Amino acid sequence: MSASVRVPTILRTYTDDASEVTAKGNTLAEVLDDLEANHPGIRARILDDSGKVRRFVNVYVGDEDVRFEKGLQTEIADGAQISIIPAVAGGC
Repeated sequence: MSASVRVPTILRTYTDDASEVTAKGNTLAEVLDDLEANHPGIRARILDDSGKVRRFVNVYVGDEDVRFEKGLQTEIADGAQISIIPAVAGGC
Protein backbone atom coordinates (compact mmCIF):
# COMPACT_ATOMS: atom_id res chain seq x y z
CA MET A 1 0.00 0.00 0.00
CA SER A 2 1.15 3.53 -0.69
CA ALA A 3 0.69 6.24 1.93
CA SER A 4 1.29 9.95 2.08
CA VAL A 5 3.48 10.96 5.02
CA ARG A 6 3.33 14.51 6.36
CA VAL A 7 6.77 15.52 7.56
CA PRO A 8 7.17 18.16 10.29
CA THR A 9 9.54 21.06 9.67
CA ILE A 10 12.16 19.70 12.08
CA LEU A 11 12.52 16.48 10.03
CA ARG A 12 12.51 18.04 6.56
CA THR A 13 16.31 18.04 6.42
CA TYR A 14 15.93 14.29 5.79
CA THR A 15 13.40 14.78 2.97
CA ASP A 16 15.14 17.59 1.05
CA ASP A 17 12.65 20.06 2.59
CA ALA A 18 9.61 18.15 1.32
CA SER A 19 6.63 18.60 3.63
CA GLU A 20 5.00 15.43 2.33
CA VAL A 21 6.49 12.24 0.91
CA THR A 22 5.15 8.90 -0.25
CA ALA A 23 6.06 5.62 1.41
CA LYS A 24 4.90 2.03 0.93
CA GLY A 25 3.93 -0.68 3.38
CA ASN A 26 1.05 -2.69 4.79
CA THR A 27 1.81 -1.63 8.38
CA LEU A 28 3.23 1.49 9.95
CA ALA A 29 6.48 -0.41 10.64
CA GLU A 30 6.82 -1.23 6.92
CA VAL A 31 6.05 2.38 5.96
CA LEU A 32 8.77 3.60 8.34
CA ASP A 33 11.19 1.06 6.84
CA ASP A 34 10.43 2.38 3.36
CA LEU A 35 10.71 5.96 4.60
CA GLU A 36 14.14 5.15 6.06
CA ALA A 37 15.26 3.48 2.80
CA ASN A 38 14.42 6.64 0.86
CA HIS A 39 15.34 9.19 3.54
CA PRO A 40 18.20 7.74 5.65
CA GLY A 41 18.28 8.82 9.28
CA ILE A 42 14.64 9.81 9.64
CA ARG A 43 13.51 6.64 11.45
CA ALA A 44 15.91 7.29 14.35
CA ARG A 45 14.13 10.60 14.92
CA ILE A 46 10.74 8.86 15.09
CA LEU A 47 11.63 5.64 16.94
CA ASP A 48 13.72 5.22 20.08
CA ASP A 49 16.49 2.65 20.61
CA SER A 50 13.96 0.01 21.60
CA GLY A 51 12.03 0.48 18.36
CA LYS A 52 9.03 2.27 19.87
CA VAL A 53 7.65 5.64 18.84
CA ARG A 54 9.57 8.27 20.79
CA ARG A 55 7.80 9.67 23.82
CA PHE A 56 7.55 13.18 22.42
CA VAL A 57 6.55 12.20 18.89
CA ASN A 58 2.96 11.52 17.91
CA VAL A 59 2.12 9.50 14.82
CA TYR A 60 -1.37 9.49 13.34
CA VAL A 61 -2.81 7.31 10.62
CA GLY A 62 -5.72 9.35 9.40
CA ASP A 63 -7.18 10.81 12.60
CA GLU A 64 -6.10 7.93 14.83
CA ASP A 65 -3.12 8.10 17.20
CA VAL A 66 -1.20 4.84 16.66
CA ARG A 67 -0.56 4.55 20.41
CA PHE A 68 -4.27 3.82 20.82
CA GLU A 69 -4.38 1.49 17.82
CA LYS A 70 -1.87 -1.28 17.12
CA GLY A 71 1.26 0.85 17.38
CA LEU A 72 3.77 0.00 14.67
CA GLN A 73 1.52 -2.85 13.54
CA THR A 74 -1.27 -0.42 12.66
CA GLU A 75 -2.52 -1.39 9.20
CA ILE A 76 -2.08 1.11 6.39
CA ALA A 77 -4.77 1.37 3.73
CA ASP A 78 -3.81 2.41 0.22
CA GLY A 79 -3.81 6.21 0.06
CA ALA A 80 -3.67 6.62 3.84
CA GLN A 81 -2.47 9.92 5.32
CA ILE A 82 0.20 9.52 8.02
CA SER A 83 1.15 12.52 10.13
CA ILE A 84 4.30 12.76 12.24
CA ILE A 85 3.83 15.42 14.89
CA PRO A 86 6.53 16.35 17.39
CA ALA A 87 5.27 17.49 20.78
CA VAL A 88 5.58 21.20 21.36
CA ALA A 89 6.13 22.67 24.79
CA GLY A 90 5.41 26.23 25.66
CA GLY A 91 3.50 28.57 27.82
CA CYS A 92 4.41 31.00 30.49
